[in-house]
Amino acid sequence: VQLQASGGGLVQAGGSLRLACTASGGTFINMGWFRQAPGKERDFVAVHRRSASSTHYAESVKGRFTISRDNAKNTVYLQMDNLKPEDTAVYYCAGGNGILSAITVPSMYRAWGQGTQVTVSS
Repeated sequence: VQLQASGGGLVQAGGSLRLACTASGGTFINMGWFRQAPGKERDFVAVHRRSASSTHYAESVKGRFTISRDNAKNTVYLQMDNLKPEDTAVYYCAGGNGILSAITVPSMYRAWGQGTQVTVSS
């Protein structure tokens, strides 16, 4: 299964961006997003679990980011509103079939997109 991410770019603080990630060749129970800032580890952002049609977010993005999924298109979206400079990072989409307790662990995901840069200026 391959993941292709799109979206991202440069936006001012308070602005919005939408990321998209399309899976080809198969699908996953969990499709989500991680981000990695320079010199930092890859951090969990959000995930959509198809089995329960549930969504989960990192505390830092709750209320500002929304993850959604179009099963017909095998695509997951990340709508990012009220962006802050600290949201600046490379965003990676990820697919996996892990259990709920492991959704924030990068090693539990089997496929990754190529990464897309999100830059928020102050």
